[in-house]
Amino acid sequence: MLKNRLRHIGLFLVMFTLVLQSFADSPPKLSEEEKDGVIILEGKYQHRNIFIAQALGSEGIGFCAYEIRVNGNLITDEINSSAFEIDLSPFNFEIGQDITIEIRHKMGCTPKVLNPGGLKPQPTFETVDISIDEAQILQWITENETGSLPFVIQQYKWNKWIDVGEVQGDGTPDISNYAFHVDFTSGKNKFRVAQVDQAGKIKTSDFVEIESNKPKLTFTYAKKNQEIVFSDETGYEIHDKYGDLMMKGYGSSVDITTLSKDNYWLSFDNCTESFVKK
Repeated sequence: MLKNRLRHIGLFLVMFTLVLQSFADSPPKLSEEEKDGVIILEGKYQHRNIFIAQALGSEGIGFCAYEIRVNGNLITDEINSSAFEIDLSPFNFEIGQDITIEIRHKMGCTPKVLNPGGLKPQPTFETVDISIDEAQILQWITENETGSLPFVIQQYKWNKWIDVGEVQGDGTPDISNYAFHVDFTSGKNKFRVAQVDQAGKIKTSDFVEIESNKPKLTFTYAKKNQEIVFSDETGYEIHDKYGDLMMKGYGSSVDITTLSKDNYWLSFDNCTESFVKK
């Protein structure tokens, strides 16, 4: 009887080992109900691969992602690990070429894309030339753009660079020409253009300067009407005594009814002055 019992135990252990080995040798087949998730990444090739982190499936067997396709093509890279790389180099994509990546995964879990901006444009432009004329037209020429990002036009005033406009970039490596009408302040004017990527990385051009013959602006505080009146239209910012921005805009006057009685800093034209709301 003992022999038979030992034989049954031995047979059970052999069967159990074979079952475990089958899971190790090949991932389990998924039912249609288990194949419920897909992450889609769309963008343009930026000479960067995509990195994925993942956990085991909700049942604790096999990893979350089970199929990766790039522009419809099934990739054969090893994806059965807690972290893997989607290598795009074998496809020989051109910079800026459209890419769609499908990451199919089991239900109850979701892989994490570690660099979701990997298919987004980067600010790679090079400034060939930038100029400003008396007609207030800023012109710049670029090359080596690798994706369409907006050019932000910036003007230096009030001791900082202020965004004053935007032009969408062509996004090609060829020569591109751009122009934008800016508004001068009195005195010296300084301009540049910049691009910012998804992660906040900024790339700027050189700046250009021009002296304006516009007269220096002044302001008056009309207590009765609770407004500030400028001698001409201008951009403005109002900060409280702690430096917090309270109001901003453009015009020949600004209604300050909503401001509490206190000391404030008023930035306008190319200067910053203080005033007291009474």
